[in-house]
Amino acid sequence: MIGAVCVFCGSSPGDRPVFADAARALGTTLAHRGIRLVYGGGNVGLMGVVADAALAAGGEVVGVIPEALFAKEVAHGGLTKLHRVQSMHERKTLMYDLSDGFIALPGGIGTLEEIFEILTWGQLGLHQKPCGFLNVEGYFDPLLAFMDEMVSRRFVKEKHRALVMTSPDVDGLLERFERFHPPRLDKWIEPGET
Repeated sequence: MIGAVCVFCGSSPGDRPVFADAARALGTTLAHRGIRLVYGGGNVGLMGVVADAALAAGGEVVGVIPEALFAKEVAHGGLTKLHRVQSMHERKTLMYDLSDGFIALPGGIGTLEEIFEILTWGQLGLHQKPCGFLNVEGYFDPLLAFMDEMVSRRFVKEKHRALVMTSPDVDGLLERFERFHPPRLDKWIEPGET
């Protein structure tokens, strides 16, 4: 049962309105499904859009923001709850603890760092929570192709690559989350293993 989803996304709106449209759809859908939104606590870019949409649809929204970013990311003043923490590590740990699944919307380096840390924890067997990319207009296609390259070059196992769920639409991704059954995972590729 997915009660709370953490969304990692850009503090910028990106270069196309479709990114904000997707963030709005995600926030609205989470609220309508009774799923709490956990996110970075900002009021700018896609962060602000997803939070505002969830709140407007009657959803519960929890932000987690480090003191150092409180002013830079323009902390959202209208959330259900805003946690102010001391560090980025504390932020990610609390977001992890508060969430049953993780979705990356389009974003930059910070977005990728956040979702890949969570994926790494899953690869290591530290959690069994679903992780996915909302692949708006193919934004993540080059990244997903590179992940396939990592598999073909034997740096990532197929079963670890399969931890990354993708969909171009919100409902499709959430349906995959609901059907998610974590595989039994061990991390290391043995000599001669394909």
